[in-house]
Amino acid sequence: MQIYGYCRISTPQQNIERQVRNILSMYPTAHIIREVYTGTTYQGRRELDKLLHTVQAGDTIVFDSVSRMSRNADEGCQLYEALYAQNVTLCFLKEPHINTETYRQTIQRQISTQLETGNAATDSFVSSVIAALNQYTVDLAKEQIRLAFAQAQKEVDDLHQRTREGMLTAKLNGKQIGQERGRKLIVKKAAACKDAIKKGEETFTYKDNDYEVENLSEDLYVFRQGRTVLAYAAKDMVTAADGVAELSFDAKLAALTAQAAGETTFTADGQDYELDADGNIIQSGSEVAYIGRFVVSAADASVVISRDFRDRLEEAIDDNITEFTYTDADGNEAEYDIVYDASTGVWSVKQMTETYVFDRYASPNKEHWLGTDTNGMDMLTRLMYGGRVSLIIGFIVVAIEGSIGIVMGGISGYFGGWVDNLIMRIVDVFYCLPSMPIIIILGAAMDAMRIDSWTRMMYLMLILGFLGWPGIARLVRGQILSLREQEFMTATEACGLTISHRIFHHLVPNVIPQLIVICTMSLGSTIITESTLSFLGLGVKFPFASWGNIISAVSTVYVMTNYWFVWIPAGLCILLTVLGFNFIGDGLRDALDVKMKDA
Repeated sequence: MQIYGYCRISTPQQNIERQVRNILSMYPTAHIIREVYTGTTYQGRRELDKLLHTVQAGDTIVFDSVSRMSRNADEGCQLYEALYAQNVTLCFLKEPHINTETYRQTIQRQISTQLETGNAATDSFVSSVIAALNQYTVDLAKEQIRLAFAQAQKEVDDLHQRTREGMLTAKLNGKQIGQERGRKLIVKKAAACKDAIKKGEETFTYKDNDYEVENLSEDLYVFRQGRTVLAYAAKDMVTAADGVAELSFDAKLAALTAQAAGETTFTADGQDYELDADGNIIQSGSEVAYIGRFVVSAADASVVISRDFRDRLEEAIDDNITEFTYTDADGNEAEYDIVYDASTGVWSVKQMTETYVFDRYASPNKEHWLGTDTNGMDMLTRLMYGGRVSLIIGFIVVAIEGSIGIVMGGISGYFGGWVDNLIMRIVDVFYCLPSMPIIIILGAAMDAMRIDSWTRMMYLMLILGFLGWPGIARLVRGQILSLREQEFMTATEACGLTISHRIFHHLVPNVIPQLIVICTMSLGSTIITESTLSFLGLGVKFPFASWGNIISAVSTVYVMTNYWFVWIPAGLCILLTVLGFNFIGDGLRDALDVKMKDA
């Protein structure tokens, strides 16, 4: 009895060794049959046709999955039944429930219909019932087989449908499908290298420089300039093993050269390496890299893709599976969606995540005193965190405004003349700037640049502070203009005090009562501005909370009227905070203003 392992891939670029490894791990003595065929039926497969004429009763044929046998439901079932009738054992590694041995055991477990109760009518009735049950069991087993092949066919049909829809959508959007007639691809020096390979040339010239082409194998070419190796072109690539640094250029070239020559060892960078039949590169007994044609690149450079994941993804693509589940070394399970872009010939892999929302828009209760929002988050907690963010933005913006305004206003008021004229013209320019449109434009630009929430908040504070200083500068200038001519300033000049000392130790302190009022007013207006921007989606972004973006959750009239606890508390917090700072400012002004005390 002979065991055959049948492996099939759709294109020469796909790696068939995964299927070979899977079969040999279960059946080490299996005779492996390799085939490249893109169709869905078994007709036309030369190697499979040879196998069907060679296989005999008692032999075993092993498939990695049912799709390797056939992706046509009807023809797959017919071939299954024909081989079963020939007493050929069929094994499917990924669908063991439809193995012929399982099917055979199901039939053998049928209930005997030979009954002798002494009553002919009873025996006939019971026999008919048992026969029906036995037939139902057989039909059920056949249905499982048919469903397995039908699922394989459905995966192919779905893939073709998505491809057709994608191409149609691209055409409707004005995109070119495939390369335009008469258009050539030119990629700098690489184009000359490719052209030399196609023509079978041993040398070529590019920008007055001569290069040599060394053909090491059908799939490996080396480009030299003199004795210096500049590059290589290969269908295979060398990928570092998990947790191992990438090999050098020389080591990769040496590995590919050894593979092309059929060698099992090579030396590079003063190190000795071994190369096994599966393309694994071993150093000192440990795998450091491997050779393959399946390229997987992470969208984020910080993401490390394990070899196990690459193999699982390659397996899924070989089987035309659009979804698969992968469990990493830490036991974390995730589902992935595979999408093929026919226009580029590239597969995109996306991790599918599920978000479970609990107590969405829950009314105020013992667990959530102010209810929950649309994401099931506690509103009281969001308000507290939002208050922290709003107040931080307000204080930092006022600090920036005050610092710039005091310096510019103090210098302008004290020196006067051309200095005063210059600074006031700058102030006039800033007054002419439409602050809100500028902030909206910059917010939209940050959206387009996909700036993270924390950096975005920093930029927002700088923008608001830089645009808000002219009012403070005018106030400081006006007060200093009236104070600099008074007797105490004449005394500071007579004492020989420096200009900076006169401005910031004698003039500015006398402006503090007015500064307190305008800064507290500015603090309230800053909080309102931030809230407005966040409400418009241009300020603080989720997951950060601010009172403004909490109110922005009220996107519909239904939410506003039925879930008052989502937006009214945040609105009240803004109102009370702004009023509170205004009252504090007035109180401090009254307490610090000498004139008010005398009155």
